[in-house]
Amino acid sequence: MTESSPNLDKLKIFADGAALAPMIELARNPRIAGFTTNPTLMRKAGISDYRAFAREVLAAIRDKPISFEVFADDEDEIRRQATKLAAWGPNVYVKIPITTTSGVSMAPLVRELSEADVQVNVTALFTAAQVELITAAVADGAPSCISVFAGRIADAGIDPVPIMQRSVDIMAAAPRAELIWASPREVLNLVQADQVGCHIITMTHDLLPKVKSLGKDLDQFSLETVQMFHRDAAAAGFSL
Repeated sequence: MTESSPNLDKLKIFADGAALAPMIELARNPRIAGFTTNPTLMRKAGISDYRAFAREVLAAIRDKPISFEVFADDEDEIRRQATKLAAWGPNVYVKIPITTTSGVSMAPLVRELSEADVQVNVTALFTAAQVELITAAVADGAPSCISVFAGRIADAGIDPVPIMQRSVDIMAAAPRAELIWASPREVLNLVQADQVGCHIITMTHDLLPKVKSLGKDLDQFSLETVQMFHRDAAAAGFSL
């Protein structure tokens, strides 16, 4: 049995991570259209100096969009951080959470920043209602991204595809905004994102190598899996 390889030419892949060397290497790959980071990924990568890390990344990657996230939880401080981050380079997108940690909407601030020519990437959206709110906020502003966490929606036992499809339709009202399928869990999500008309999908550095399996002959894939089990058993020196 053979499966044809899906045509994913229109879907952009953004590498999601905060390890400098892999980011620089991935920047040479024409299939990688941009990069996203967040405080959690930066902490896992052992980064303690936010400014130094961002400066190094931006010095090495000048021609692809890179998202850096604010880490404040107060509107005035979020505004200050966003303005500062945006000034670091023309390819910077500033990640703004959909709400503060107490649930206060950041939509008014997103509108203010977007209309002041700050490229925003509004993050941690989970519902179509949130997409409607943010689409209205960025409709007349700078180029922007709206990140819907499809993978986490699936973690809640809810099919993210209808929400993503609805998001594509909603965002037609903001032609300078792009929808990101965020937090994918498997390569299938890349195909799903393409099928619903999503503009971008983020993929972590550990998930990216699996993209080469797209469209693979399933009989061959089966054989390679059997061979892997046999090879690993022999390498382990198992006996019964």
